[in-house]
Amino acid sequence: MRKSYVNNNIKVNQFDALIKITVEMSKYLYPYIREILKSKEDIKENSIIWNDFNKRFIELIKERFNADSMRVKKLLNQSENGEIIIKSLLILSFCISNKGHQKLKNFLYDF
Repeated sequence: MRKSYVNNNIKVNQFDALIKITVEMSKYLYPYIREILKSKEDIKENSIIWNDFNKRFIELIKERFNADSMRVKKLLNQSENGEIIIKSLLILSFCISNKGHQKLKNFLYDF
């Protein structure tokens, strides 16, 4: 889904390393992730946090991903991406547990 002119497949050990890095970063960012999820629950009072996050998420997708891909178009569509964003944030928040590496790995394989 990324913008790339070389069609290389990632090796299993590289995939595992990226998952481990992501899990460690999610532990560090957990308070921020929790605040974003909380703001989505109470959208009237905390809409600024959710809107800022959603805006930045879309900017990063446009900047780094191939916008011609159907999966990427679904991420960019604000009427469809809310569920994907929330599910991703929930998975990242669950990554702080002991089995976080495996949870994230399973989520990415199913995506």
